[in-house]
This record gives sequence, C-alpha cells and structure tokens, in this order.
Amino acid sequence: MALIQLMIADDHILLREGLKNLLESESDFHIIAEAGDGTECLNKLVTYTPDLLILNIDMPKKNGIEVLNELNQRGKRKTKILIITGCKDTIYFSKAYTLGIEGYLFKDSSFEELKKAIYSIISGEKYLASELLPLLDKIPSIHEENNKRIENLTKRELEVLINLTKGMYNKEIATKLGISERTVKNHVSNIFKKISVADRTQAAVFAIKNHIVRL
Repeated sequence: MALIQLMIADDHILLREGLKNLLESESDFHIIAEAGDGTECLNKLVTYTPDLLILNIDMPKKNGIEVLNELNQRGKRKTKILIITGCKDTIYFSKAYTLGIEGYLFKDSSFEELKKAIYSIISGEKYLASELLPLLDKIPSIHEENNKRIENLTKRELEVLINLTKGMYNKEIATKLGISERTVKNHVSNIFKKISVADRTQAAVFAIKNHIVRL
C-alpha cells in the first residue's frame, strides 16, 4: 500500500507536533507539509497536494471555513479534507459540510478513531463524529445552496455571467447585449454578491462547476 500523504493545519504547535509524531509512528502515513494558520495553509496547498488535509477550524489570518471557501473557488480539488476541531458549535459543522468536507471530528476523539476516519476518507467514504449524524437531515447540500444562488440571478445577470465566463470584457458584453458598459459593470457587481465570489475568475469557476456554461 502506498503511503498516505497528509498535511496538518493547526495553530497550536504542540498539538501539531504531537499529531505528526503519532501519525508517523504508523507505517501508512507520511506528513508532507504543516501550516500554522489559514493563509499559510492555502499557500502550502499551491505547492503540495496531500491525499488528505487535517484542518482546524479556529485559526488566525484565515479560519478553516475561509480556507474551505477559497479552495472551492480554486476549482476541483484533489485533496480530501478532515476537520478536527475543539469547537462543538454545530454551526461550523453545518458550514463545513455544506462546503464539501469529507470528514469531521472533535479533538477529544481517540487516535484510533482518527486513523479509522483517515482510512475511510481515503477509501472514498465520509466520516463524521457519531454525535453529528443526527444533524445531517437538517443540512442543505452545497448543490442546493448553489441552486438558490443561481435562482436569485435575473435573466440579464445570467447572460452577463455566461459571457463573462467566456472571457469577454465589460465593453464586449455591453456591445453584444445592447446595453451600456456601466450597466454591465453594475450587473457584474450584483452577480459577485449573489453567488458569493470575489472576482471574475471565481465567477467563471462557479458558472462552469454549476453547469451554467459548458466548456
């Protein structure tokens, strides 16, 4: 069996080092990268592609939810994500699950359960702390959330988004749709807000991933 490549993102150095030592005492695991905050985590994931990222929620600079958001905006990710957090507020679980994580555990879990979670996730399954299972029926899927965002777009905003995704500039879109460049700019701003993206690249990724535009 090939070594399972892992990355650990947690701002507590002692916890991170302890987890690294425990995992590398097992012959199946290899830690290829570590990060002490969300920004460092995102930067490391440009260079490294671990099989699984062990991610804390409560971190400086960018928290775990912000990290998940940005990873999703980058497009399809190869790295699976296991949240391990000391915070038992279920709102974070709901947000993380909606963003497509593969696993969610609390820091009071045993090492045996952590290993079980890693093996399950690597084999293609999801793994959640047992106390979270009753909450699943109450959580809308990320597909449903994105559908709601798309439904909030007007017909004209959809037209602008489609042409934007094809690489057209505001002036080109304005000419094609027979409207002013300023109107296009306003539509683009409204689109960003409605689908929760920060720029044109992220908007294009959203449109492609949600089949608004097919390449």
